[in-house]
Amino acid sequence: MMNKVVFGIDVGGTTIKCGFFSDDGELIEKEELPTRKENSGENILPDIAEYIKMTLAVHKKKFTDIAGIGIGVPGAVRDDGTVNKCVNLGWDVVNVPKKLSELLIFPKEKIKAGNDANVAALGEYWKGSGKEYSSIMMVTIGTGVGGGLIIDGKPINGFNGAAAEIGHMPLVDGLDFACNCGKTGCLEQVASATGIARLAGTKNAKEVFDRAKAGDKDMEEVIEKVCSYIGKGLACAAAIADPECFVIGGGVSAAGDYFIDKIKKYYKKQAFHPSIDTAIVKASLLNDAGIYGAAKLAL
Repeated sequence: MMNKVVFGIDVGGTTIKCGFFSDDGELIEKEELPTRKENSGENILPDIAEYIKMTLAVHKKKFTDIAGIGIGVPGAVRDDGTVNKCVNLGWDVVNVPKKLSELLIFPKEKIKAGNDANVAALGEYWKGSGKEYSSIMMVTIGTGVGGGLIIDGKPINGFNGAAAEIGHMPLVDGLDFACNCGKTGCLEQVASATGIARLAGTKNAKEVFDRAKAGDKDMEEVIEKVCSYIGKGLACAAAIADPECFVIGGGVSAAGDYFIDKIKKYYKKQAFHPSIDTAIVKASLLNDAGIYGAAKLAL
């Protein structure tokens, strides 16, 4: 019989992924809501509140049965749950636990918010590819390049909520266009799905990998260049955080061992010798990492 329950919410720019869990981490059901970003994203938290109310009603649960609510958002989040200008959602400065507690009439102390990449990392650490390790850095390579750092089970946010933002390491010289952050030379500009396609002059990153695997020398050269930059980024991260394992996730990780093995090759060439054998593995929870991590954050 199910006792306490937990909600894990992963807020993205297009959809809000919602997970309903038992308090021992079993996923009972999941659902997706559209992310309504109009009017500065004013509907996002009310939509989440309505989902929570409806789910409790369907499962004949009360608010007193909730062990916690965790939320991952695509922006810098302070330890008190304050999100500082989450541009992908249209938010300015929002204290997520405070606002959601008011909407639900539920204790603010039982609501936790974190950066989406950190929360996804926590999910992989708890129930995914990182569960055998004491510390991990997850790197999500998709439309952008994000990072999340977990040390001894705790997400490391940093003072400004910007720790482990590996995608914005200024590692790339000679670019004549700006990153979405406004700077030039970010790892994200060449290592994201968008960046890989731009370097190769193709429609998408999948085409680059497919052609490279089929023996296209030009595409192979692009992949080698991309992986050398990612390897350098991981080497820099290891020199600062020294995690036991790097977990590679995001849409581009679907390229599998072909991609991971090349990253390993360049990492080993560039890493400081004490960290040269740090494990590099593919994420296993895929799109569910965020909801698992948000649930764990709440617990």
